[in-house]
Amino acid sequence: MKENALRFREDGTFKIVQFTDIHWKDGSERDLKSKALMDSVLAAELPDFVMFTGDVIYTGEDADGPSVCVDPLVAFREAVSVVEQRGIPWGVVFGNHDTEFGITREELMDEVLKRPFGYTERGPKDIQGVGNYVLPVWGRTNDKVAALLYALDSGDYSRNARVPGYGWIGHDQVQWYLRQSQQWNSGSEGDDLPALAFFHIPLPEYQTVWDQEICYGSKNENVCSARTQAGFFSAMLEQGDVMATFCGHDHVNDYWGELYGIRLYYGRATGYNTYGKEGFNRGARVIRLTEGERKLESWLRLDDGSVVGQQPEHLPGNPLFARRFAETKRMLLK
Repeated sequence: MKENALRFREDGTFKIVQFTDIHWKDGSERDLKSKALMDSVLAAELPDFVMFTGDVIYTGEDADGPSVCVDPLVAFREAVSVVEQRGIPWGVVFGNHDTEFGITREELMDEVLKRPFGYTERGPKDIQGVGNYVLPVWGRTNDKVAALLYALDSGDYSRNARVPGYGWIGHDQVQWYLRQSQQWNSGSEGDDLPALAFFHIPLPEYQTVWDQEICYGSKNENVCSARTQAGFFSAMLEQGDVMATFCGHDHVNDYWGELYGIRLYYGRATGYNTYGKEGFNRGARVIRLTEGERKLESWLRLDDGSVVGQQPEHLPGNPLFARRFAETKRMLLK
């Protein structure tokens, strides 16, 4: 066990703040607003760990064509500086805009690995993506792992000419996850270790859960997942360790729902240097685990200092699924 390993607190809890889609560019006024928001969230929540779920920086093109991020390495250092200055352990998974122009994922990872409080790992070089890793969270009073945090690179854009659109978690990454899950849980006593998974681009199941199940929160845009998948959700079902997944990418969605026993959460978009929606405040998602329990608590903390613990309920919108839901509910009440 590392001397500085992640560990549950004395009260048995472990708190994570998820920042997503900061889109840091050049330290301008909007970037500084993003930094101030992050600082206020960290001051209020005092987390044990911070996870950046992609698009920390924006290296895409402006409307006029040229890149708007002149120095991606400086931009990344500035974006994570508020967490570094507080000495809080943190990790990152890359999004589709972090390495569009001017820098590769490998080059950005070199910078990530230099940060003193970063817990990110480069991950295996023989599978798709940069930054596939798993972090153990140790128990507060013993030398046993009590929870796992999986991080996966969901890619950027499709490399298959027959499939337009965004990238996805590949077959080799799914196999890597299965091996990791089996190895970490081979010595566990009883149930599998409770685990969370973090990535940037949502799985298609984020649309499924909205259509089929009761969800909580807002859906203000389409679920922009890839048009094909390699079975990561099915793999999580098979293993049974992942309790919940967390993504970003769709800036004005913040809902969550439970599909076949796995909770699917959106974060709350953090950055001001990107699109949003009037009345939909920037913010962060907060996650709290309790040692020895296969459950979690989660809430949103917004830029005005407010906390959203109970998000609005959404019933299945597809008429077919809604009818099935009503029939199932009637059967359960008999």
